[in-house]
Amino acid sequence: MNNREENRELNARKKNKLWEDLKQRREQRRHENTEMSSKLKQLLSRDLTAAKAKEKKRSAEILGVFANHNFYAGGFTPEELRTTLEDLGPTYVKIGQIMSSRLDLLPESYCNELGKLRANVKPLDAEVARAVIEQEIGKPIDEIFLEFRDEPLGSASIAQAHYGKLLDGTEVVTKVQRPLIADMMRKDFELLKKLGSVFNAAAEGGDSGSGVDLLSVIEEMEAVTEEELDFRIEGENTRFFKEYCIDDETKVSCPTIIDELSTERILTMTFVDGCSISKKDRLKEEGVDLDEIGHNVIENYLHQVLDVGTFHADPHQGNIMVSHGVPYWIDFGMIGHVSEKSINLIQDLIFALLERDLETLVSAVTSMGAATAETNRSKLMEDLDVYIDKYMSVRSVNDLDMTGLMNDLSDICAKHSIKMPSEYTMLVRSLLTIEGVIEDICPSLNLFELISGKLMGRAKENFDMQQELLAAGKDILATGKKAAKIPVLASDALNNLVKGRTKVNMELTGYEELLEKSKETIRYIVMAAFACILLIGSCILCLSDIEPKTSTGMPLVAVIGFIFSIALAIYIVKKMKK
Repeated sequence: MNNREENRELNARKKNKLWEDLKQRREQRRHENTEMSSKLKQLLSRDLTAAKAKEKKRSAEILGVFANHNFYAGGFTPEELRTTLEDLGPTYVKIGQIMSSRLDLLPESYCNELGKLRANVKPLDAEVARAVIEQEIGKPIDEIFLEFRDEPLGSASIAQAHYGKLLDGTEVVTKVQRPLIADMMRKDFELLKKLGSVFNAAAEGGDSGSGVDLLSVIEEMEAVTEEELDFRIEGENTRFFKEYCIDDETKVSCPTIIDELSTERILTMTFVDGCSISKKDRLKEEGVDLDEIGHNVIENYLHQVLDVGTFHADPHQGNIMVSHGVPYWIDFGMIGHVSEKSINLIQDLIFALLERDLETLVSAVTSMGAATAETNRSKLMEDLDVYIDKYMSVRSVNDLDMTGLMNDLSDICAKHSIKMPSEYTMLVRSLLTIEGVIEDICPSLNLFELISGKLMGRAKENFDMQQELLAAGKDILATGKKAAKIPVLASDALNNLVKGRTKVNMELTGYEELLEKSKETIRYIVMAAFACILLIGSCILCLSDIEPKTSTGMPLVAVIGFIFSIALAIYIVKKMKK
């Protein structure tokens, strides 16, 4: 096991431990008294009354919205789903925003449409925000902040952010959760799950052909939303990211979490004094080199994916700030994970594309996803052959359309009923997002070229000559043992045939491909035999006194024979494996 694999396993163990600790603390908190403070109750008295009244008729309200959008008349179009969620209010807008990044749960057209959702939420009253902080920390605002600005930096469906300055002068941002939002979302999910069950039952009796299990989608969104509602998870994500994904903070950085001012409902981190990476004109005025910024961001992103296995899953322009010439990653509510095995498969896929190796590409795709009984390997090969021709016929890697390449591959998988796991779909969505960011600020950078270059370096680092030789030797030995049985088996078969004890039923389909593969196999067997003869001959030459000789006293021609025979054996084994 190499260092990268060891680091990934260590990171995974640490991450799992953090998650278990969070689950335990969350369960403990549910049994604790989390009643609102009297001040907060007073400030929210009207909202609490309205929420109780609304709860009684919420089911009818949801059904009314669905009826207005004719959900029973053939299902939702992507646009219809978006407008429905907007009409249902802030809770559902947030659900839609989460769903927009889940290509594993919804078709691409739906995800793209939901990406247009924007929460139009009225900011919390400043007194309410202050009261939430005071309840969570257990101290008055004046004992926490030297300065606290009531005007929020931003307001969303779940929380809003406020600028503050601590007593020691540290500039911070405090993210404050809306007091009633968690309870509202949980109750809405209970209603939605009931509606989802009804929808699934109706779909089974109809012929919609959508194949979407709405109840499963809702339950998945419920689990994601539960994590969104616990700010401690985002805090742990940020700490993990800063420790393992940031190597040089002069090139790329992220905020630091203030532990003593962070709980389940508030999150405090150091303030990033800068602007979004999308503000190109402002950055140019400040003398920032956009090409350098873009290169640093993409290099760090590839480090997250390929070296650490933990990456920012929502890397849009609003989540990348630039402060004093340094890009900062912010908002770690959505983090993706990818295993070493998955990266190896992605590496095989990229190399297969570059080498136009159809067999390896098919194997990589089917290994990445879950094939079903409907998956036809021959037809899959035909589509992937067209796919290779389409994207590998460019003059240069710089001309490759990464977005089209990834989208077309996803379409092929869907067409052949190959379901890709969530870690792949999240990674693909993230890759396409970061490509859009890079294209905007420094179009000269090519994401595919950078990825393939990084994977090439990774392959060289992982190459173990001793292990390759050992594996090649084992394969040659196994092949030799099998080849030695061929005369005996052939003799037995002929005897049985002569004596009339053998019946042969033969049906040839697609024989041209079979014959071609047979020719290749025979060619490789001949080459293997030549390699063996060359190896034996080199061993015999070692016993002779032939000049010139190496420093170890071995004849140079024997050494050359050894090297060539081993290289040929490795080449044959790799080709036969493909």
